[in-house]
Formats: sequence, C-alpha cells, structure tokens
Amino acid sequence: MDHLLVVDLAAISKNWALPPEGERRLLENVPDGWRVHVVRAATSSDGDGPPRPSDEVMDAVRNADAYFGFGMPRLLFLEAKRLRWAHSAAAGVGNVLYAEMVASDVVLTNSATIHAIPIAEYIVGGIIHFLRGFDFAIDQQRRAEWNKQPFVRLDSVLREMDSVHALIVGAGGIGGAAAERLTALRAHCTGVRRRVHLGAPPGFERVVPLDQLDAQLPKHDVVVLAAPLTGETAGLLTAARLDLLPSNAIVVNVARGAMLDEDALVERLVTNRLRGAVLDVFRTEPLASTTALWQLRQILLTPHVSPVSPGRFWPRQLDLFLDNWRRFVRGEPLRNVVDKQAGY
Repeated sequence: MDHLLVVDLAAISKNWALPPEGERRLLENVPDGWRVHVVRAATSSDGDGPPRPSDEVMDAVRNADAYFGFGMPRLLFLEAKRLRWAHSAAAGVGNVLYAEMVASDVVLTNSATIHAIPIAEYIVGGIIHFLRGFDFAIDQQRRAEWNKQPFVRLDSVLREMDSVHALIVGAGGIGGAAAERLTALRAHCTGVRRRVHLGAPPGFERVVPLDQLDAQLPKHDVVVLAAPLTGETAGLLTAARLDLLPSNAIVVNVARGAMLDEDALVERLVTNRLRGAVLDVFRTEPLASTTALWQLRQILLTPHVSPVSPGRFWPRQLDLFLDNWRRFVRGEPLRNVVDKQAGY
C-alpha cells in the first residue's frame, strides 16, 4: 500500500499560498511509495490555521500518512486516522495542541526557523524608529511642519544603539536572529529562556530563566516578546511588569497578542511613562478600528506582517519540509519537532 501526503496550502493571502514553482518542486521530490494530494480548496494562513477545514481536505486526509498545512484544525485531525506526521507552515502551534493531538503519537513539526530573518529585521527597524525619533518626524511630515525642537532639546529622546540594553523573551530562532543583529549594532542583549542550561546563543551576553523576569526588567530599556504562547507566557507583560521598565523603554511584540496587557500599555504611553511600542500582533485580530492603539504616535503598528518576505519564504519552507520528508521516510529524527508538553 502506498503512502499519502496531503498538501493544504492554497492560502487566501496569496503571499502565503504555495506558488506553482513550489508545487513543482514538491512533486519532483516525492519519495518512492508515496503519492501527493494537493488540495485546491482555499484555506487560511492566519494564526495557526483555519478554524474550519474545507470539504476537500476533510475527504483527502482520511487516508493521509502525512499532512502539510497551516497548523491542523482539530476537526481535520479527528478525521485523519492513519496520520503519523503533521508539518505546519506556521511557527506558532498553540491552536494545534488540543487534547487529542497532545495525547497522540503523531509527530508534529513547525516552521519556527523560517521566519527568523524577516522578523529579526522588523524588530531592529522598529527599535531604530524610536531611537532616532522617526515617530516625531512622521508627525511633522503629515503637518508639513519644520521643527527641530523635539530632536535637539536638552531632554531629546534620540539615542544610539550602543546605549540599548535589550531583554529578549525567547532565545530561539527569532530571538536569536534579533540578538545577533542588535549586537552587531553594539546593543547589549540578555535572553530569557526556559532551558538556561543550554547557555547563551550567539548574540546574547547571557541568558536568564523566566522567573528572573521581574528582576531584569528595570535593567533593560528594550523588551522584545519573541517566545511561543504557552501557559507560562500567556499574560506575561502585565501592568505591574510594564511599571518595572525604565521611562525610556521600548516594548516590542512579535509573538502573540495574549502575552501583553494592551490596555495597560496604552495608559503608560499616553502618560509618557514609556517611550514607545512596536506591535505586530494583538489579542484580537483583525484589530478593531475603534481601539486607541491606532491613535498613538508612540506606537508603530503593523497588521501581523513581520514574517513577510516575498520570494524567500517558500524556498526556505520547502528546504525544511523536503529534508524532513526524507528523514521521515528513512525513520530518522525530524527537525523542528514540537514538544507537545512544553507547547513549542
């Protein structure tokens, strides 16, 4: 009996949809004894996958040994009685870790490393935005106002990168790539990671455990949330913790909106208690037009697009998937295996 891979990547957002050249590459590398069903019905690449799978994929997955999609909805998983491996084209897996998946022997892999470079560059760009006062510049440009005062006054907010002490929550692919780039610009980076015994990856001066977060926040003027959303990190940056940061601090969130108290952040930005915030993820997406987050000069806001890198995502994604497919066929250890108990 042959084996079946179901490919469910016809994303509505075209930048995330598997392109024709990617499909050709996939089909040219099918191992002996395997066949592929490429689902043509549209799916969603938002978050960790669509809430409701298409009828086409529901039919196809019943005989699948492997599945390649954006996450894997619970309804789809319950239909996949033969499934042994699921690979998500997304990095986050929070919505995939339902009880049945966690209890199963199905190997789950994700794409955590794929987005590291574009998100790291987004982080650096967002920090520089506030270090160099681009928020003031944009405001003045909109008003056609020539005013040097915010830049040259004695209490000017302008700073150079070597003055930055960044606390990066999550020292994996994204956090590590950000630390390497910030360090190259002379910033000082501390990582927060669960497995401190693994030491400090390149770019970090040191790493500390999560239980030292409160002690570290007052010592850092940039905090970057780049960790997976788990039981430990949900609601991590509370009002009380925001108050531990110095007054010139910049908050960056490229992880998940549920890790940050958005209302408390707005209150502290309105009163100039904090310098600014770079936000690409939110508790509710799409972000409501009525939220105060849209209105503040001190917030650089983007609609969950920090991973976007046209022309780069699919070559990297297929490099990872095809390597893992070969490993799976040979019975070798896979890359990017999700620890279902840890949540990432």
